[in-house]
Amino acid sequence: MNIITESSFWLIVFCLLAGFVFTFILYFKNKKNDFPPRLLRILAILRFVSVTFIAFLLLSPMLMAVIRRVEKPIIIIAQDNSHSLLLSVDSAFYRTAYTKKIDSLAQQLASKYDVKRYTFGNSISANNTPDFSEKQTDISQLFDELLTRYANRNVGAVVIASDGIYNKGKNPVYASDVFQYPVFTIAMGDTIPPKDVLISRVDYNRISFLGNTFSIEVTITSAKCKGSQVQLTIKRGKEILSSQNLNINTDTYQQTFTLQLKADKPGLQHYHISISPTLGEISKDNNFLDIFIEVIDSKQKILLLYNSPHPDIGSIKKALESNMNYTVDVLRVNELNQALSKYNLIVLHQLPSVFQHTSALFRQISQQNIPVLYIVGAQTDISGFNQQNNVTKILAAKTNFNEALPVFNPHFPFFTIENDLKQLIENSPPLICPYGDYKTSNASVALFYQKIGSVATEKPLILFNNKMGNKTGIIAGEGIWKWRINDYVKNNSHLLFDGFISKIMQYLTVKEDKGFFRVNGDNKYFENEQVEFSAEVYNNSYELITTPEVSIEIMDSSGKKYPYTFSKTSQAYYLNAGSFPPGNYTFRSQVKLNNRIETKTGTFVVVPLNIESINTVANHNMLYTLAKNHQGKMFYPSEITKLCETLRNREDIKNISFLHKKYVNFNNIFLILLLILTLLSTEWYLRKRAGSY
Repeated sequence: MNIITESSFWLIVFCLLAGFVFTFILYFKNKKNDFPPRLLRILAILRFVSVTFIAFLLLSPMLMAVIRRVEKPIIIIAQDNSHSLLLSVDSAFYRTAYTKKIDSLAQQLASKYDVKRYTFGNSISANNTPDFSEKQTDISQLFDELLTRYANRNVGAVVIASDGIYNKGKNPVYASDVFQYPVFTIAMGDTIPPKDVLISRVDYNRISFLGNTFSIEVTITSAKCKGSQVQLTIKRGKEILSSQNLNINTDTYQQTFTLQLKADKPGLQHYHISISPTLGEISKDNNFLDIFIEVIDSKQKILLLYNSPHPDIGSIKKALESNMNYTVDVLRVNELNQALSKYNLIVLHQLPSVFQHTSALFRQISQQNIPVLYIVGAQTDISGFNQQNNVTKILAAKTNFNEALPVFNPHFPFFTIENDLKQLIENSPPLICPYGDYKTSNASVALFYQKIGSVATEKPLILFNNKMGNKTGIIAGEGIWKWRINDYVKNNSHLLFDGFISKIMQYLTVKEDKGFFRVNGDNKYFENEQVEFSAEVYNNSYELITTPEVSIEIMDSSGKKYPYTFSKTSQAYYLNAGSFPPGNYTFRSQVKLNNRIETKTGTFVVVPLNIESINTVANHNMLYTLAKNHQGKMFYPSEITKLCETLRNREDIKNISFLHKKYVNFNNIFLILLLILTLLSTEWYLRKRAGSY
């Protein structure tokens, strides 16, 4: 320990001098003091010491202590807790004898090292006894967690006991690149495929439209089942929709079957796909799979009206027809002889025009509040266009046109544009746009601006407006058909362009919920996921409020009810109802608003997660590579004793001593204050006892 001061240590001489001066003046210069000589010396010493101490504290002295701390090496034992380990031939061993071996390893290492134990799967738990119940395995998450918890700690080694199967997160070999600790692995599971037949993959479209036929592709895989006959069945509830017998003629069998089904019921439909088990099969958990398909009872209907034939019309029509969500009617404006109420969106190509009288058309659109997408071109009546739309006005003395390249607006909020689509459009041919000043309303937002020559302007090329739920879009130029051709030239497909048109149509056709009470949640959860809901409540001015209480009641298929109350956030409501067992559920949420009860109902399903049973073949090669890349070694469960000896014999796993300097300010030491008070109090008491003051 050392004593240091902020000021020069030589100033202690003045502290001693101050103590001497105070003592001399009080006890030796004053001749009236009649204390006995012995008492006088005691009083002088007490006064000298107390004044010197007080003066010394003015130098802000600190006590510096150098502390030596020894940290034992940390050995981390991480045990795979996933369900796939119980699907091997050694499942009984892992439940009993293996667990005892790992406990014994931890006890033997604990005498020399600081042992930390974890289990991992879908999540990571400390000091948890493995029950091999996790439904997913994420080994990369383990590395992230250990790096966070043990940064700058004396980690001697990490022991990972696993079958090497991961079905979530990154490849552990690459995820561990920044991992600096030695890694040893215990290779569990069986690398020989067991006798098993399973549904390894199901591909399907999660949305279909009522009345359409949709396909489901089911891939059946089997091992060591040659000569077996199984049955593939698809059911909806108790109704069997499809059934066929399969003859397995090889030991390594895999085949994909395409099944056609009819979307004859609206709503969320539950389909149960199963394959009959074979004798001696290792697991039956992977013989079935549940899928859910949202059947929508209506498509979005779009009317494409044009002034005269143009390549833009064909390009937009083909883009819309590639999306099963839309049906499109293409009519010349003078051929229109039907009501517009059945359409969700009207696309006006170069309308209003100088050749067609369209005032009645626009009056009907306005009365029925139908979203409109304008495409401006050389045949557009600019004056009529300015009168009919509330998005932008094109002001020019006479009608001239420019070639305008698109420049993306990175602050566009209504929908996302991926980088590959953005690059395609910005490198596409220019559109032919009217020349003039563009006066845009405050509620309008441009998706692309015009770039004329090499000058990027703030004139909108494609923009949108959403005023009180009335949506309008404008493409301020003709020639968009060139963008579709450019997509094919660069990518050998029209997918990017067709997707771009679909984004525009989806934004314009989606109807916003204008109710005062809204409840949002997913319609499908896995059994290991939390069921979460959010809710919003609005007042008559459509301002978010959180004053009233929002309740919800969840009911399972047997009629059991689970009541909850939403928690309030700053402007909305939130509920985490926890996890639910697999099954179908309905919910009913209520709030009292303006002396009336607002109600929202809905359904959701919780599906079983069988991903651990799809791949049961251990990946020991990954475990070997992982250990080799981190100066470790792979062992088998029968070699756990050898693993213990290897860890004990490693010379790089040793204690680390740290020298830690600790500074304590004397002014903060209570004993120093107590000493000064004791000295002054003792002096006062002795003076008082001697008859002085």
